[in-house]
Amino acid sequence: MTDHIRNNKRPLIILTGPTAVGKTALSIKLAKAINGQMISADSMQVYRGMDIGTAKIMQSEMQGIPHYLIDVLEPTEDFNVVRFQQMAKEALEKIYAEGSIPIVVGGTGFYIQALLYDINFEENDEDTAYRQELQRLAEEKGAEFLHDMLAKVDPESAKAIHANNIKRVIRALEFYEQTGTCISAHNEEQRQKESPYNFLYFVLNDDRQLLYERIDKRIDIMLEQGLVEEVQNLMNNGCERDMVSMQGLGYKEILEYLEGKCTLDEAIYILKRDTRHFAKRQITWFKRERDVHWLNRQNYTGEEDMLVYMLEQLKNQEIIRMNRMEIG
Repeated sequence: MTDHIRNNKRPLIILTGPTAVGKTALSIKLAKAINGQMISADSMQVYRGMDIGTAKIMQSEMQGIPHYLIDVLEPTEDFNVVRFQQMAKEALEKIYAEGSIPIVVGGTGFYIQALLYDINFEENDEDTAYRQELQRLAEEKGAEFLHDMLAKVDPESAKAIHANNIKRVIRALEFYEQTGTCISAHNEEQRQKESPYNFLYFVLNDDRQLLYERIDKRIDIMLEQGLVEEVQNLMNNGCERDMVSMQGLGYKEILEYLEGKCTLDEAIYILKRDTRHFAKRQITWFKRERDVHWLNRQNYTGEEDMLVYMLEQLKNQEIIRMNRMEIG
C-alpha cells in the first residue's frame, strides 16, 4: 500500500501547459479512458459569451464528458482565485460523488496551485481606505506607478503579477500594508503544504518555435471566426475595459482597436506578441512547480502515445487500476 492509499487521499489529475499547446484534445482522450470529468482552470472560459477569444471547448468537442466552470458567469462579474477555489471544490465533490476522477484542465497555474495545495489567501473583502487610496493612485498615475510601488516592497510578487492586473497588484500592496509581510512569502509558505490529494500533475509542452506558430495560427482562426464581432457584442452588452473579463488576452487588444486607439493590424500584432510572451511566462511558472511530469510533444509519436504514458503513471500511483480502462 502506498502512502497515498494509507492516507486515504482522493485522486486528482492536473493537465496543463501553455496556451495553444493542445490540452483540450488530450484531456478528452484521458477522460474517456479513465471515467474522468473536467474542471476548467481557465480564468476566462468561465464567462458566457466569450467563446472565440478564449478558445473555449465546444459542446460537440466535449463528447459527453461533463465540464465544470465553463459558461457559468456573466462577463460583468468578477472572477478571482478565491472564487475559483470555492467553485472548483464544489465541482470536486460532485465528481467524487459520481465515482469519477476529476481532471483539472487549463493554463492558469496560480489557480491550479491554489486548488492543489488548498492555499489560504486570507482574503479581506472589506473595502479598506488603503484600497481606495490605491485605486485612486491607479486612476491618476497609471498601472505602472502602482506596479513600481509593489516592486519596492515585494519584488517577487511584482515579477509574478503583470502591471495591468491592477486588482492583484492592489491586493498584494494591501496584504503588505495589513500584515507587514509579502504576499509572495505567504503564498510560498502555503505552497509548501502537502497536497490533500493523491495527484498527478502533467504539463503538456512543445518546441518553442512550433508553439509560437500554433499561437499565431490560432489567433488567425479566431479572427476568421469573428473575434472582433464577439468583442463588439460584449461592449454593446455593457462590458467595459476595467472589468476582469475584458482584461483577457484577445479582448483588451481588440477593445483598443474598437475604441479607435490603434488599427486592426496593430491590435493583431500586439495580441500575437503578448500571447507568445504569456506562453513563455506560463512555462516558467510550471517549471517552478513540484512533482510535475512534462509531456514534451517532440518525445512522442502522437496523443495516443502520450496517453499510454499518462495511464502508466496513473496506474503506478494507484490513481487508476489497469482493468478499469482500455487504450485505443
